[in-house]
Amino acid sequence: MTTRWFGARVQRMEDDRLLRGKGRFTDDINENGERALETCFARSPFAHARIRSIDVNAARAVPGVVAVYTASDLPFGATDLPILIPHPNLTHGRTQRCLASEVVRYAGEAVAFIVAETRAIAEDAAELVEVEYEPLPVVITPERAARAEHLVHDDVPGNVAAEMKQEVGKVDTALTASPHRKTLRLRFERGASAPMECRAVWARWSAQERKLTVYDSTQSPTSIRGGLAVLFGLPESSVEVIAPDVGGGFGPKIMLFYPDELLVPFAAMQLGRPVKWTEDRQEHFTAVNQERGQVHEVEVGFDDEGRVLALSDDFIHDAGAYTPYGIILPIITAGQITGPYQVPNYRVRFRDVYTNATPTSPYRGAGRPHACFVMERTLDAIAAELGLDRVEVRRRNLIQPDQFPYEVGVAWQDGNKVVYDSGDYPALLERAVAMLGPRPSGDHVGMGLGVYVEGTGVGPYEGAHVQVLVSGKVVAATGIPSQGQSHATVWAQVVADELGVEVTDVEVTSGDTRRFPWGVGTFASRGAVTAGNAMGVAARMVADKARRIAGEHLEVDPGDLELVDGQVRVKGSPGRGMPLAAVSVLANPVRYAFGGGTEAATQFTARSRPGPPLQEGEQPGLEATGYYSPPGSTWASGCHAAYVRVDPKTFRLEILKYVVVHDCGRVINPLVVEGQIEGGVAQGIGGAFYERLAYDDEGQLRNASFMEFLVPYATEIPPIEIDHIETPSPLNPLGVKGAGEAGVIPVGAVLASAIEEALGVPIREMPLSPLMLYELTEARR
Repeated sequence: MTTRWFGARVQRMEDDRLLRGKGRFTDDINENGERALETCFARSPFAHARIRSIDVNAARAVPGVVAVYTASDLPFGATDLPILIPHPNLTHGRTQRCLASEVVRYAGEAVAFIVAETRAIAEDAAELVEVEYEPLPVVITPERAARAEHLVHDDVPGNVAAEMKQEVGKVDTALTASPHRKTLRLRFERGASAPMECRAVWARWSAQERKLTVYDSTQSPTSIRGGLAVLFGLPESSVEVIAPDVGGGFGPKIMLFYPDELLVPFAAMQLGRPVKWTEDRQEHFTAVNQERGQVHEVEVGFDDEGRVLALSDDFIHDAGAYTPYGIILPIITAGQITGPYQVPNYRVRFRDVYTNATPTSPYRGAGRPHACFVMERTLDAIAAELGLDRVEVRRRNLIQPDQFPYEVGVAWQDGNKVVYDSGDYPALLERAVAMLGPRPSGDHVGMGLGVYVEGTGVGPYEGAHVQVLVSGKVVAATGIPSQGQSHATVWAQVVADELGVEVTDVEVTSGDTRRFPWGVGTFASRGAVTAGNAMGVAARMVADKARRIAGEHLEVDPGDLELVDGQVRVKGSPGRGMPLAAVSVLANPVRYAFGGGTEAATQFTARSRPGPPLQEGEQPGLEATGYYSPPGSTWASGCHAAYVRVDPKTFRLEILKYVVVHDCGRVINPLVVEGQIEGGVAQGIGGAFYERLAYDDEGQLRNASFMEFLVPYATEIPPIEIDHIETPSPLNPLGVKGAGEAGVIPVGAVLASAIEEALGVPIREMPLSPLMLYELTEARR
């Protein structure tokens, strides 16, 4: 591979189209000019209630209403939706049904689905759905769930969906022998993603072709395709799922199935017309999965130098009303609590508990911010206890570069154990501290820092197809979609390097099962590792085929050929070669010439070898399909550091300086990685100081709009200074690691550390707010 494009700061090729308003989102779809029926849901106003009756007669009578469905109207109405990732420890997994008919377990759970000529008519009809509810006791915090005074599911003892305990070393013995011991109680509140575009689904059924076409703002169109095929008894080849332009994903759009993803296609098949549903913002707050809620009880043993000797963490994870995504979130937290530090004796136990809140599934960071918060707060507490510098305490505990691969010894989300593949954690810390520089002058200024790891690139696999056209242009496709990660640019760089063409000559399609039918999805910082390497594999196969074909026609050993500047040429003899476009023509023996140089491949043209035009095992075309399946996760890492000033009267937060040093292995495009980090830091700041979901005791979300749920403006986000180090992963050919969630992971820990120093009050909870800081300060007086 050349390094012409790999590592270059190539401008995003997607931006021109999107910034000029030429994006095509799910709500824009209007195939064949046929206007779609529009839909909405009638949702429960109660967080927990028994359904005594549902009357939809008045709704059905509204002019313009085409259909109203309750659970009894659906052939799958009594079927629980699948648990996406089963686990042996998930002993009491529960999922909702498309429409509730017996019990609702969170405010916003759907009870009826209305289809009408317009969205306004559907919403008016939804108001006429009469449901008789019998309110039941509400369980709304993980602490209350653990006390089990009331049950969310009558058949789940103690509200515990799952429990898991892991231990490395002898924790109790090490704690007893430790010169110092400390306990901490740390809490992370629920948060919600706030993408520009809410969720949306559009579906059309062709009875003649028996083909279902679905546009979905999903992070996993291939999985949606598989599930719809199973549910509706169709071959997968008869189901097309396309994720068009998506205005942000951040994790909740990886969850499947939401009820709408089944009900919209079902209605389209039943009614014989296209049907669509576009979520409004309030629905997104109350009916789309959330994350972050955990409470940790930590005990740490350490020596006089601040070295951690033993760590025990017992935490509860707020699953919400159901466990559709299994127990991946607490598994991730448990696997990453020790972070980049050596902890010879480590025990972690978690309980995944049900509450009467919206279900949880991954949201950018996915269990990692909690883990980083726990470890970094613990190290700050050790430093304060011993009167040591916080940076020095971290130096003394970091895993060293010569210790890789480093096995932590606990389970990871890919079914393997946590094993760090490569890294240089001390270099991250030292460079970040140097970049941060001297403390700014003035009072109430605090310094915060956080070093973290990020498990990325989980399997099981991704694939890609790469084809050189007779024009010399290249088209490539993969199954996983993009929600702004610059896939069309980054993968074009990988392909362009392998084929020796201009990056602008590579057109990438992703997230369209018509173009590439197999794959897993975009989540867990896995795109570059899995699909990126699959692109590399497929492009390398094409390059090898191009060398073989060109070698036959040039009568040169393929090993002596190189692909450069759109040519296949002899190494050291730039004048001796042929265009890649010509090789594409020769790769497809044809009977009829149809222009573009194809006459060179017809039957009366002289050939350089005897035998049939396509020999055994050969396929026509200069194209290939390749797959990449990782042997284990890659582990990115980084260090964030900041200076923060807090106004002691208003408790306004001012971030004076913020620096990031990041290691995601070999960097394909620094510009893209830096954009990912900047966006992640912004989201982390929001989650640390603004974006708190406020549930009351009755399970009502009291801030389900942007009037009450605060999202930071650009004025709240400081300039972010970013640097990279590269420790290539030995696990994949490109040597890359993921980067999508890195920016958000340590932000809460960094700001907690800085605010604690600035105000002199202990910070044990996230997210913060001016009111909370005021209360903490008053409590210290």
